[in-house]
Amino acid sequence: MAGGRGRADDHDRRERRRGRLPLPVGKPEDQQWHDHGAAADPEQGAERTGRNADRRELDQAIAGHGAILERIVGVTYAGPAEISAAIAPLAAEPARAAVFFDLDGTLAPIVARPEDARVPARTRELVERIGERYALAGVLSGRRAAEARRILGLDGLTYVGNHGYELLRPGTEPAEPAPALVGREGVASRFISGIDRRRLDRVGLRVEDKAAIVALHWRGAENEGAAQSVAGAIADEARAAGLHTHSGRKVLELRPAVEVDKGVGLTTLLAANQTLTGAFYAGDDRTDADAFRALGEMTRCGRLQRAVRVAVASSETPAEVIDGADLSVAGPDGLVAVLEALA
Repeated sequence: MAGGRGRADDHDRRERRRGRLPLPVGKPEDQQWHDHGAAADPEQGAERTGRNADRRELDQAIAGHGAILERIVGVTYAGPAEISAAIAPLAAEPARAAVFFDLDGTLAPIVARPEDARVPARTRELVERIGERYALAGVLSGRRAAEARRILGLDGLTYVGNHGYELLRPGTEPAEPAPALVGREGVASRFISGIDRRRLDRVGLRVEDKAAIVALHWRGAENEGAAQSVAGAIADEARAAGLHTHSGRKVLELRPAVEVDKGVGLTTLLAANQTLTGAFYAGDDRTDADAFRALGEMTRCGRLQRAVRVAVASSETPAEVIDGADLSVAGPDGLVAVLEALA
């Protein structure tokens, strides 16, 4: 966990995991978002007595799934006892803790078409309980905030959308744009409108216009390599036009030249809630590493007493996500044990 040992813990974690991933390997500024936040014993670990048969079966399934992924990506996955020990300090003081999650690849399994994403019923149930229990809870997503809320189906959470470019407060609408974004909301859309769509269609690149951000997806293209190559060329053109670019799991994002990311969004929310002393974040992709770094910095400077960062790993997870995490679990299925400990 990020906490008292600070940089030494970060170094130890990197040394344990360095070189184990045969995988491909994005600063806060002041904003004016403020969130207004609500409920202590964590669920016992797998090695404690009194566990029921359903929980044992779940642990066995997670262990099996983790063993498969460990052979693929070389990651060491947290077991029930390690999860319980990491989560216990946060779960003991839920009124002083914030809990946030990425959506795609974390709460919802990755699918070929983003519009087909679904959150499993058990995961949704646990997140709902977490939202009712902790002072501040929500989702940080690359999707529009309203879309993330629709997919998860929980109105009582805080949603930070477009990787930090917008905020949707519990039970309200529409989303608020990040103050730094004002006046630059349409620059990415205007850029992509000038690209010949036949160039994209030939290789199966799909355009997702999210207002402030435009995403190019090539997952499921007939030739993903060719589609990625075209996306790379467009990225060069976008940067030459003054945009920022960010790559993720088979997606390229074109963004306004504004220093906003998930780390900035998370930092801003926590800064507006000075009673919080602990925080949790789980994610699976490069943009989630920004949130991990933000939590690490807040513990090092004393803003937080403790933070837990969980990598929801797959064969596509970048090394920086694994290296920046305190725990790793095997995909959205593996995250369920963490959710149970939090709930």
